[in-house]
Amino acid sequence: MDVHEYQAKELLASFGVAVAKGAVAFSPDQAVYAATELGGSFWAVKAQIHAGARGKAGGIKLCRTYNEVRDAAKNLLGKRLVTLQTGPEGKPVQRVYIETADPFDREIYLGYVLDRKAERVRVIASKHGGMDIEEIAEKDPEALIQIVVEPAVGLQQFQAREIAFQLGLNIKQVSAAVKTIMNAYRAFRDCDGTMLEINPLVVTKDDRVLALDAKMSFDDNALFRRRNIADMHDPSQSDPREAQAAEHSLNYIGLDGEIGCIVNGAGLAMATMDMIKHAGGSPANFLDVGGGASPERVATAFRLVLSDDNVKVILVNIFAGINRCDWIAEGVVQAAKEVKLNVPLVVRLAGTNVEAGKKILEDSKLDLITADSLAEAAQKAVEASKQ
Repeated sequence: MDVHEYQAKELLASFGVAVAKGAVAFSPDQAVYAATELGGSFWAVKAQIHAGARGKAGGIKLCRTYNEVRDAAKNLLGKRLVTLQTGPEGKPVQRVYIETADPFDREIYLGYVLDRKAERVRVIASKHGGMDIEEIAEKDPEALIQIVVEPAVGLQQFQAREIAFQLGLNIKQVSAAVKTIMNAYRAFRDCDGTMLEINPLVVTKDDRVLALDAKMSFDDNALFRRRNIADMHDPSQSDPREAQAAEHSLNYIGLDGEIGCIVNGAGLAMATMDMIKHAGGSPANFLDVGGGASPERVATAFRLVLSDDNVKVILVNIFAGINRCDWIAEGVVQAAKEVKLNVPLVVRLAGTNVEAGKKILEDSKLDLITADSLAEAAQKAVEASKQ
């Protein structure tokens, strides 16, 4: 789960990370009021979306008067901001963050990521802040400073000092940087983070170290014990179909293909998508109905897939173990009756109660295409999509 910049900064500040003063606003008038409350004469108005590269897309405005703050908020709120990370559809801007824009001397990159291959937290830093980490790695890979944290002891002070000195900071700045690096690690660890990026981390003229931007992602499987973080979820930033799927314990990710997939099990779903590509087609979604899919959940899965106008055919691929083919067949029949099914339907069933499932489909008199293997199902789905 992702959160907005202002929410990430609230979390970081609660762990002792220094951030610039700021306030969130939902209207131009609130933005002006926030600027007056913050004081000063120079502010940044930042669009709040779950994506980076906002500055390059015009999502961050620097303002010197209250009228400029009002105009910047008015121009951003209610719009869809398209950045390099959002895709062409962009993301809606429903709130802006007003922040004091203090002058600074340097920009630094600081990030924490859960390295699944190493099964460790990896700390990444660079002297070149304000740039995408991919851009830094491509232009100057030697500029990346990396430390893998031993989970038994956590990030140590000497490691944080080593990072700070390699960043070329002076003695006063090293002390502030070490505090920031250690406290940001605590926030990442204690909140079950999967990614934390502070870009840029700035050094001010009076040797302070501030998180000027912050991006955080969290482990969805740990949200049950992080209710304060779960409550930060903004459904407007995700595909509404994904939110609807989550309500029914379905795993759905929309893609840009033409063959809708309804599969049980993440591994089989990935294999199904690969087989569709191998057969010359393109999957429209990843959809895992899980191991205990009821007919109701299968019907919900059909509605989700059919809500995509690009879908030309639906492929149901079930290998039943914990699940049962007759349950899935009942769901298919129920969905066909409830939902206006105006695209070809390809069904492949295997495993527990497969004969009973096939009989339910046969007795329903539905106009569908059956297959005995995944390869055959994918091939028939691709052929049907081209007719």
